[in-house]
Amino acid sequence: VYLFKPQIDDWIDWRYDHLPTVQSPSPKRDVQAALSAVPQGTFLAYELPRTSQSAARVLISRSDGEAVRVYVDRNTHTVLKTVLEESRFERLVFRLHGQFLLGNVGSVIMEMVASWTIVLIVTGVLLWWPRNQRGLAGVIYPRLGTKGRTRWRDIHAVTGVWTSVFLVLFLVSGLPWSFVWGHTLQSVENTLGRLTSVKDWEIGAVPAAAVIAGHPLGQPQKLPAKENMDMPGMDMPAALTSFPKGDLLSSLDTVVKTASALSLPAPVIITPSGSLWTVRSDTQNRPLRESVTVTPDGHVMTQETFAEKGIIDRVIGYGVAAHEGQLFGKMNQAINLLVAVGLLMMSCAATVLWLKRKPAGSLGPPPALPSQKYGMVGMTTLVILGLLLPELGAALLVLV
Repeated sequence: VYLFKPQIDDWIDWRYDHLPTVQSPSPKRDVQAALSAVPQGTFLAYELPRTSQSAARVLISRSDGEAVRVYVDRNTHTVLKTVLEESRFERLVFRLHGQFLLGNVGSVIMEMVASWTIVLIVTGVLLWWPRNQRGLAGVIYPRLGTKGRTRWRDIHAVTGVWTSVFLVLFLVSGLPWSFVWGHTLQSVENTLGRLTSVKDWEIGAVPAAAVIAGHPLGQPQKLPAKENMDMPGMDMPAALTSFPKGDLLSSLDTVVKTASALSLPAPVIITPSGSLWTVRSDTQNRPLRESVTVTPDGHVMTQETFAEKGIIDRVIGYGVAAHEGQLFGKMNQAINLLVAVGLLMMSCAATVLWLKRKPAGSLGPPPALPSQKYGMVGMTTLVILGLLLPELGAALLVLV
């Protein structure tokens, strides 16, 4: 479901992207209409409409800090729909996928699951490894003509070995988003001083408002450089979620025109940044992301591309884009779908194998091998994995 999130989102919002063609757009009036629909709300961001028939999406911060998405007809400037950002399908499936809808507790559980899945893959490859095998049957392709345990073993093992490489990449690319591993990585990066940009991935449970504002890790907002503050009209830095005051709000129409001319990949989010504006692409294909600082009169001051980010940011960006099926188009989604179906087949076959092999009245743990050869390899592998994956290491200590 998460893999096809973009298509599902488009289907959910279909009616709001097929309105009468806009004649006289005014983002400022769209924002004013959205603010009137959320009592005591403050302006958070304006999402650039994708087509001339799309409704405006205005992000408002409520007094309790919750982000609200307001859909506004750009012809009549009337509110069509309001929805809590955390209640949207996109955010719900995101939090289910990475946190089981349990916040940081769920993130810790998911990280534990991912860690042990890596153990299952490593030990599964050791069990699959051919020993005195004649031919490729049962190694490269399953022996579907057989019956009983052999057929189920082949479905499990052969499917597993084909999907294991991709599955490991999926698991590793998702770890920077998890609570323990992500914060550990963040600490290492900060200690080494290698960061040159704000990280744009979420570590654990992060409020939607912080993500929309461009601060997924909750860092304090950086004010414009001093030389920029000396420019006319730059003497009133605004808070992260404050309503742009005076001339800054009236400049939104101009900034939106500049943002449209930049042709950044959708969705394009426009947020107040001190006395300036930030225009950024939040496309799931992260290597295509850009962030641009725009003055109230529509001039581009700075432009940051994906290539200018820190090395860790770029590695994680490529990994997450592939993880979400967006790095190289529909083919990426097709490959991910095959991996997901393969994982489902592996899980079903493993369950059937266990039911067939376990002794009656027992869970059926395998007997210890008479040789310690594989035991030493397994122990060494687990120790290495335990050092790389903190939660796995803690779990192994508990088991010992």
